[in-house]
Amino acid sequence: MIKPSVLVTRRWPAAVEAQLAETYNATFNSADVPLAACEMRDAMKRFDAVLPTVTDKLGADVFEVTKPQAKIIGNYGVGYSHIDEASARDLGLTVTNTPDVLSECTADIAMTLMLMVARRAGEGEREVRDGRWTGWRPTHLVGTKVSGKTLGIIGFGRIGQEMAKRAHLGFGMKIVVQNRSQVASEVLDTYGAIQVDTVEELLPQCDFVSLHCPGGAANRHLMNSARLDLMKQDAFLINTARGEVIDEHALIQALMFGTIGGAALDVFDGEPRIAPDLVQCDNLVMLPHLGSATREAREAMGFRVLDNLEDFFSGRNPRDRVI
Repeated sequence: MIKPSVLVTRRWPAAVEAQLAETYNATFNSADVPLAACEMRDAMKRFDAVLPTVTDKLGADVFEVTKPQAKIIGNYGVGYSHIDEASARDLGLTVTNTPDVLSECTADIAMTLMLMVARRAGEGEREVRDGRWTGWRPTHLVGTKVSGKTLGIIGFGRIGQEMAKRAHLGFGMKIVVQNRSQVASEVLDTYGAIQVDTVEELLPQCDFVSLHCPGGAANRHLMNSARLDLMKQDAFLINTARGEVIDEHALIQALMFGTIGGAALDVFDGEPRIAPDLVQCDNLVMLPHLGSATREAREAMGFRVLDNLEDFFSGRNPRDRVI
């Protein structure tokens, strides 16, 4: 029996690559650099499955193929806003993602960011490394207490709920959530959370706001200048969702003019490009998209893709099918 051919667009954990090589006729991007649109389009013609990551761009131009050989896109990651949904549907492609397995680790990073920006840890580390620390003093790098404060969570799916668990059960925080659909009362009760209808209603109530909503056109610049103005002047914004969810120009203005207390980002609009003015903001913590970056999560993501491929090529509907 001929093994299906698959293209893996970036390097994956070794254990996952070994399983892919054993099960499929697998081609790996050994250079581990992003593929150009023309290379992605060529892959659609040559492979039975294409396995991209959340930072690969699969726009409409990638799907300009009359008769693609590819029948499934096994996305390595939860979000799939980087895949042109209409074009994928037009070609009859199946698209899967990898939910659940990275929720805890991404929430851990969101919590890390919240603690770092509240306690000015980024500023402190830079000071120590630069040799500028002159010793302890009562007024030095005074930050903000996290325990007992109010956390607003925009997007209350798996990751948002894991964030609520850490914040409420670990730090006694009050939880306010905004979600595009009604959250079951028993889920809200688990975290002592209340749900509000709009982002505008949530923002003025919160000392911290953490974004866990999907990316894509519908949520592009969800946090714009008008909404940033609704935040408390000493409140903090945390983003582990997608970079495009924040209008970075508006955020820069809010940080530089002190209309919010600070921000912490793991994702950026147009990453890995970083807006130069963001780098100048001392009240900003930045991490290089580390949300799922643990060995356990990254391996589990890869094996989840394998599970979906096995379903598909066995004639079953993949459990994580999103398109």
